[in-house]
Amino acid sequence: MRQELVVATKNKKKLSEIRQLLAGLNLKITSLVDYPEAPRIIENGRSFRENAAKKAIKIARYTGKFVLGEDSGLEVDALGGRPGIYSSRFSGRDKSDLKNNQKLLRLLGNLPLKKRKAHYTCAVAIADKKGLIAVVEGRCNGLIGFVPKGSSGFGYDPLFIIPKYNKTFAQLGLKIKHRMSHRYNALKKAVKVMRSVVSTERL
Repeated sequence: MRQELVVATKNKKKLSEIRQLLAGLNLKITSLVDYPEAPRIIENGRSFRENAAKKAIKIARYTGKFVLGEDSGLEVDALGGRPGIYSSRFSGRDKSDLKNNQKLLRLLGNLPLKKRKAHYTCAVAIADKKGLIAVVEGRCNGLIGFVPKGSSGFGYDPLFIIPKYNKTFAQLGLKIKHRMSHRYNALKKAVKVMRSVVSTERL
């Protein structure tokens, strides 16, 4: 019987990415969609690490399972690190990827490309019913374009240019993105943790 790993999210696109990136592990990967009565998580941490750990610990206590909590976002140098932990709700209550991207472009205005440096950050926390096991981070550097390009991915991917390719994540597609993204870099570290603890189960 495969060990279950609960991903503490209801975001279908994020869950799909995580499942693909963890495909090499013999795990039954579920999410909060499979636990509709799970307690609501308020993301009020001051960092990606705090939010990821909070998700993992709270859901692990509720389910009694191994849990992966993830928090990620975009940090733009010219905006003092914004939107940061507010990336998904950057445009306010009626947030959407489109509105978030539009606000970002509006704030950056006509700044030249060389001054539009940014990076994606991803924190991944692993916990079980006994508490937090580990928190790891991954990062991916890039630039913010002037207009959205591409149709793959989600979030700020249509604006996030990878200088090596001079294309956005949304143009490059998931195959290339999954070899270099912030989430890939964080999960690569998390896999090492999971290989040591999920298979042996902390007793």
